[in-house]
Amino acid sequence: MDWDDLRIFLGVARAETLSGAARVLRIDPATVGRRVARLEEGLGALLFIKSPQGYALTEAGQRLLDHAVRTEQAVTGAEDALRGGASGMTGQVRIGAPDGCANYVLPQVLAAICDENPGLEVQIVALPRLFNLSRREADMAIGVSRPTAGRLTVQKLTDYRLHLAAHRDYLARHPPINSIEDLRRHRMVGYIPDMIFDKELDYLAETGVTTVPLASNSVSVQLNWLRAGAGIGVVHDFALPSAPGLAKVLEDGFSLTRSFYLIRHADDRRLDRLNRFAERLAHGIRREVNRLEGMT
Repeated sequence: MDWDDLRIFLGVARAETLSGAARVLRIDPATVGRRVARLEEGLGALLFIKSPQGYALTEAGQRLLDHAVRTEQAVTGAEDALRGGASGMTGQVRIGAPDGCANYVLPQVLAAICDENPGLEVQIVALPRLFNLSRREADMAIGVSRPTAGRLTVQKLTDYRLHLAAHRDYLARHPPINSIEDLRRHRMVGYIPDMIFDKELDYLAETGVTTVPLASNSVSVQLNWLRAGAGIGVVHDFALPSAPGLAKVLEDGFSLTRSFYLIRHADDRRLDRLNRFAERLAHGIRREVNRLEGMT
């Protein structure tokens, strides 16, 4: 078994389709299929089960996945060492993050890191869900709570604050809000209740509001509803500078504090490039959240 076979195996395991793996690996899908079949024949084990939904790992494939990931890390570590180590970060890094952080904090932080490291490529996967780092959906992820399972390392990045907010035009057209109880007379904007993937995101539960007429699993959609004067919602303070028409509501009577955590696979601690990237990312996020919140 050689590294090239494992590289193709990892591509299919992560993409779950031959075509998806082929795009990442930049080879023909038919070639990917032939190489997987050859690997299975050489090992004498079925690695994938094909279904209409794609390619799913068998038990044997799951066992091979851990070994393949460790091999990938060893190869990547060797490449980093040969590229010159501390002279500059190169290669690709994929970060998974909830879309609030992904939209309003990460772009400027990662742009600064890339300015300092021209050979670096970064990808932001902005999805409101948890990421499987063992399957390498991302090299590292930002979460809003500490994971309790898996071979992971977790580093607290920073606290951030949230407040109720609405557009000034909305507030001018509707009854005044002097207490939490007054919210019942207003249209609320928030998450789709059954799509809240982490209890830390259930902001409106702390207001006692039970009905959310305008709901989305996307923070950006929620913010755009507020920009349009559609209602009242809970907003990250670091997002408010991007929506100058919004005003905080009950600022002294209702506020939330949450935290961002940097989550990595435990085996990645051996990779100098990812360690240096994580250190620079953590510093940049802390600084940017403080800067944006200071503007409000």
